[in-house]
Amino acid sequence: MNYLEKLEELIQKHHGTILSADLDKNQIPRGYLQMMVAEGTLERVNRGVYVSVNSIEDEMYALQTKYPNIIYSHETALFMHGLSDRTPFKYSVTVPSGHKVVGDVAERCKVYYIKREFHEMGAELAESSFGNQIRVYTIERTICDLVRSRNRVDIQIFFQALTRFAKLKSTDFSTLMDMARKLKIEAVLRTYLEVLL
Repeated sequence: MNYLEKLEELIQKHHGTILSADLDKNQIPRGYLQMMVAEGTLERVNRGVYVSVNSIEDEMYALQTKYPNIIYSHETALFMHGLSDRTPFKYSVTVPSGHKVVGDVAERCKVYYIKREFHEMGAELAESSFGNQIRVYTIERTICDLVRSRNRVDIQIFFQALTRFAKLKSTDFSTLMDMARKLKIEAVLRTYLEVLL
């Protein structure tokens, strides 16, 4: 298989979005990106991010691939899990404390910080709306994050999410309370849940 075929296969696999880092991983010379841009089959939408002219950029996938320390959380995770009807104006992401957030992420995202030992807790793979794999927190972790950050989250979104969560049949309350205990919000979470259940 030649480089161009390999590149086209990668573009198709990632639903039209390709990163210059993907070429490095697959040992494809970056000159092929410039060649496809010159031909008009690819468009550069951001530094290191290219999109097929027949596609729309998968912004969530591109952002997370460029900055692997971010995990989609809070309002964005609520929307992805169906606990909110509001499409987030900005993506909500969580990064480990002490992690320097680059300007690109700070401009496009609402950034939350968490101690390093809790950063990966509850992270799972989910599909973006374009079908690419991205990292997001589980429903239980998202509820804990909402309670922890309740002063930074819109009150309507907060109560709508808790109400919908309380009605879910698939809720794992033991996992939820275990996470709440570790994050030191167990008592506050219990208070909210007692009102809703």
